[in-house]
Amino acid sequence: MESSLRKLCCVGRSLALVLVVALNVTAQSQPDESPTTTTGTITGQVLTDTGQPVVGAAVSVRAYGGTGQGRVTTTDSQGNFQVSGLDPLSYIVSAFASAFVPAQRDPDSTQSPYYRVGDSVKIQLIRGGVITGSVTTSADEPVVGVRVRAYMIRDSSGRSSRYGTPFREKVTDDRGIYRIYGLLAGTYLVSAGGSGNLSGVNTNPYETDTPTYAPSSPRDTAMEVSVSPGAEVSNVDIHYRGEPGRIISGSAIDSTGAAAGTFTIYLSPISNGVSQWSHSTYQPSGMQGFSFYGLADGDYNIVAQTYFPTGEFALSEPRLIKLKGADITGVELAVKPLASITGRVALEESKVPECQGKRRPVFAETLITPWHNEKNISKDQPQFSWSLGSPTFPDKQGDFTLRNLAPGQYRFHTRPFAKYWYLQSISLRSAVAPPRRGVQTSRSVDAARNWVTVKSGDRVSGLTITLAAGAASLKGQIKTSEAEKLPPRLFVYLVPAETDRAEDVLRYFVSPVAADGSFALNNLPPGRYFTITKTAGDNESSMLSKLRLPDESEGRAKLRQEGASAKIETELKPCQNVTDYQLALKPR
Repeated sequence: MESSLRKLCCVGRSLALVLVVALNVTAQSQPDESPTTTTGTITGQVLTDTGQPVVGAAVSVRAYGGTGQGRVTTTDSQGNFQVSGLDPLSYIVSAFASAFVPAQRDPDSTQSPYYRVGDSVKIQLIRGGVITGSVTTSADEPVVGVRVRAYMIRDSSGRSSRYGTPFREKVTDDRGIYRIYGLLAGTYLVSAGGSGNLSGVNTNPYETDTPTYAPSSPRDTAMEVSVSPGAEVSNVDIHYRGEPGRIISGSAIDSTGAAAGTFTIYLSPISNGVSQWSHSTYQPSGMQGFSFYGLADGDYNIVAQTYFPTGEFALSEPRLIKLKGADITGVELAVKPLASITGRVALEESKVPECQGKRRPVFAETLITPWHNEKNISKDQPQFSWSLGSPTFPDKQGDFTLRNLAPGQYRFHTRPFAKYWYLQSISLRSAVAPPRRGVQTSRSVDAARNWVTVKSGDRVSGLTITLAAGAASLKGQIKTSEAEKLPPRLFVYLVPAETDRAEDVLRYFVSPVAADGSFALNNLPPGRYFTITKTAGDNESSMLSKLRLPDESEGRAKLRQEGASAKIETELKPCQNVTDYQLALKPR
């Protein structure tokens, strides 16, 4: 994640939006004043990028955090689906169809990526790309039954994956032909053979060979293949080298004292000092040892993971393995428990008459997401470890636990569904050792403005997230002349006008401006704000996330200076809904 908000002051020149891989979903929520029902329904439709219904698509509706209910259904002849009998929780809604992939989602969208009962969801799928070719020997004979893998090294926006490198694989037919379909748009490397990962006998003889990359190369000189949505890239042929590969083997052990089950071992090649995609194997419960076959000489990171019935993971420290000229055996990986943070969500009511009778937040619909500091992580930390610390929601009393946090720095994203409530504060009670003998005291740290650091095995408590009643909303339009066009990637910012709120990270908001000039900002704390219009640079994305980074106080201060100079000030009253706000485009 880029951290410099100084780039926010620059005018973007690119016409393309920066996108990330995700479901492109829109939803119409039920009115926030409606009563909370015991169970409810989520409906929706799955469409192609041309607006055609996707018939027979599998739709998954499951609760965040792996708890609660989950349902799978299929779309009808119009692409419609309906799932009923759902508890009031936060849900992930996704769709799957052969040869299709999810449409890419604008990271600056203010649309929530999770849903609740009563929502109507639209999911867009697009036809995936295809890579096809042949695998032949040096004598041009077909190589039959060899695994061919396509690894995405960059997405369509030129960025590497955040949580590991996606790949798909197929086996060549009797002609030595392979066809890998359903690929996301991006840049790929294609290899054949190698990467055997069985603790025993490999059933595919080519898996003990060193991988051969198209056209007939090792990893460092491999050909890059660019894939567009729905397009087929043919003649990506591989002349198979058939060179024997190396072996890395060892064992995983449990140092936690708990009853560990099966271990999963991940091996990642290192390119330019950074861990790449991971191959995995297993060390079953009660067994000793794992092995990776078919490896080329080079540097690798290896890490072991196990899962406990309590819902917690344990992870070993990454080990750097330098493979050159000989096999490496006897690698021992000791797993350690990951960190956790416990806390509670507190509700602060309002006595303002205009805010009475409004729908209160439902704890089970209030998702809390840990975001790690991407600037301050070790390069040898396996990418998948950041995805283990998944979002969670509080119980009926408002208590929650964020589990499986890899060592690092974190902040916490929380967004209430209830329209008239806003995020007031995020605080962490930390122990303070007394200078002399005495009772240990505690102090409260602003966890929105400061990173929270955890180490392996830490059990942090005292995180309080306060939601307050009285939120306002602001919807409006950018005014332009008939001859004037909106610049690409235009955003509207709200920054606090009150001096005593200048350091309150949660008082900074941003909304993308739609093609028709409209914008919307919700769950706003009442108060006075400066309103600013700005364009984003070519490589900027996730604008709200950047705006609220703990270490971006300088950028926020510059935004306030711009707002004070522009002298466009708005005051929002508790529970006020502004629907016709007009804002002139800032002269360039």
